[in-house]
Amino acid sequence: MVLHTASPMPLSIARPLPLLLTVILMSTPPAATIARAGSHDGLAVSVTNGSEPVLCAEKDNISIEFNSTEVRGFRIEAAHPAYITSIQRDSFEADWTDCDMSGDPVHHSGVAVTTRKTIYEEPDIWLVGWTMPTFWRPSTATVRIGDRVEKGLHMVQVWVIRPMGGEEVLVFYPQDGYWRMRPRAPAGLAPTAFGSSLLIGPIEVDGRPLVRIKEIAFEPKARTFTLHYELGGSATLRMAHLDEHRHMLEATFDKPITGRPFASLRSMYVTEFNNDVSRIAVRETGAKGWRESPILDFKSATASAIWMGRTAISRHNTSSPDIVLNGFAGAPRP
Repeated sequence: MVLHTASPMPLSIARPLPLLLTVILMSTPPAATIARAGSHDGLAVSVTNGSEPVLCAEKDNISIEFNSTEVRGFRIEAAHPAYITSIQRDSFEADWTDCDMSGDPVHHSGVAVTTRKTIYEEPDIWLVGWTMPTFWRPSTATVRIGDRVEKGLHMVQVWVIRPMGGEEVLVFYPQDGYWRMRPRAPAGLAPTAFGSSLLIGPIEVDGRPLVRIKEIAFEPKARTFTLHYELGGSATLRMAHLDEHRHMLEATFDKPITGRPFASLRSMYVTEFNNDVSRIAVRETGAKGWRESPILDFKSATASAIWMGRTAISRHNTSSPDIVLNGFAGAPRP
């Protein structure tokens, strides 16, 4: 996917969103978030598919929604696709074939050119904010790091240190609530691609699904984001684990999100050889095994773990990660 903007951008931004947060913390997960480390035990949630076929590879036509009246926490894991070691040519280029974005809304930000600035920096992690001349949503959300408050940012990248340079491992979009994540790149494949997006929080639809955020605050020492939503309520996203195999975030809500999805995966599928996600597998309550199907054939499930990814090499964002949601949990026990 590419950025939700009508303005030209530098290649490093317009590419398959190679941007995400990073951290190398291995602390004990909070009980409210994780049912049991190393397992897929947990609450079962409703999983529904709102996807539709398209011809444009830069449109998020895949929409997998997650609903529950009980969930207070869960895990999100990004892992390299199974074929990562067999990739001979990685693809990052956008594919605008059969795409018409002329109907997208346009909000002017007041800057004439795309601007970039570092908003937090320490030796092993730093955050970079971007403001574009136009974006599909108005700029109402703020980003706070300690006493520093940034307004009007359309995109924030999280970088971590790597030998001879840095690596983006997470990106988020304060104005529409989209997140992308990826593991550290394996040896010889730096950088890998970003692919599917995640919405975390009370999801609304205004032309396309989004989460309206009032403020995102980042606590560097805890590697934790606190999100305050315009619809009320809050959540934390903790960077819990990052290595060359997977990247894990732990999400915790202050209260369950009812009456609307609490999370959604947004991605694209045109063909089996041109997609960011092509298959889904669910661990359903009482089942003796996982149920797997092509992404467009899937209807719904009640499941405690959900994998969304690829088993065949795609020409679009070839190295972008698979995504797993699991560890769904309710309120912590007193």
